[in-house]
Amino acid sequence: MNRFVSSAASRAFVSTLALVVALPGLASAEPSQDLVDAATKEGMLTVIALPHDWCNYGEVIANFKAKYTGIEVNELNPDAGTADELEAIRANKGNTGSQAPDVVDLGLAFAPTAAKEGLLQPYKVATWDEIPDNIKDANGYWYGDYYGVMAFGVNKDLLSTAPTEWSDLSKPEYSGAVALTGDPRSSAQAILALMSAGISRGAEPGTDSGTKGLELFAELNKAGNFVPVLGKAGTIAQGQTPIVAAWDYNLLAWRDALNGNPPMEVVVPTSGVVAGVYVQAISAYAPHPNAAKLWMEYLYSDEGQTGWLKGYCHPARFNAMLKAGKFPQVLLDKLPPAEAYEKAIFPTVEALDANKTAIVEGWDKIVGANVK
Repeated sequence: MNRFVSSAASRAFVSTLALVVALPGLASAEPSQDLVDAATKEGMLTVIALPHDWCNYGEVIANFKAKYTGIEVNELNPDAGTADELEAIRANKGNTGSQAPDVVDLGLAFAPTAAKEGLLQPYKVATWDEIPDNIKDANGYWYGDYYGVMAFGVNKDLLSTAPTEWSDLSKPEYSGAVALTGDPRSSAQAILALMSAGISRGAEPGTDSGTKGLELFAELNKAGNFVPVLGKAGTIAQGQTPIVAAWDYNLLAWRDALNGNPPMEVVVPTSGVVAGVYVQAISAYAPHPNAAKLWMEYLYSDEGQTGWLKGYCHPARFNAMLKAGKFPQVLLDKLPPAEAYEKAIFPTVEALDANKTAIVEGWDKIVGANVK
């Protein structure tokens, strides 16, 4: 997907999405000096599961550190999945050391349960009103940060013809080629990949999509097409996983990083186009609660939101900032073509939860592959 779109096409793209938000007066005020002072006094922020090539997190973290030089950013397990993040909170409830995360970036389906379990604490950023209501907890326990759609990343040196549908992955030409980015028993990204596969088979989002997604991957595993390896840019380039199902923003960033060596194509399937929202939250046991709040203020500021867009992730405040002309045109021109997203489905929290349950509980029995 090397085509660029115009600003007008970008607006058309936005209109196809289910994230609709009222547009009050835009304001991206600097955090209070009291918060900055309190966070600086704590001196550290511990994050988890933030690969530098995911949503441009490398630059986002670097810019936060440059802006708040008195705060060290301690990065735990960049390749962790959502379930790993929550387990890190549970395992460190009484620990104020370097292994206790202050903040988490979760798949939307995990957030309500985490809040009910008491793992999260509420906080509303200054730009709260510009986060769409349907992707945030009314009490501030979690809030959408960015979104994208499930797609295929393909090594074109090894595969001259890229799959365009989930059903294509069953073809003999893709033997030993198909991978996920995580373990479907714990990774939100992998779980949503199976949901996308299930919907492509005519399933409704929820238990049915989970069941049909499992069926497809059982077929791929039996045929020898599924590779139980964590797919990344490196495994695509090395030929270990010539096809990886992942969020479009990850794949586009990997494509850019590979810079044609090998050439990599990013394909949004023609059916089963699932849009996924991730959310931010602060640990209920955060050792550095003020640094955590300052991090949230930065992420939801104009600068932080633009940082995510540079990594091909549509930030939560996208609609409001676009209307106000706050994004550089060069970034808007790099968005994928609007028509690829016209069939995008934004599942409800309830559907996500039912889909996750079906996959987590059924993976071992139905597919039986140990992804690692």
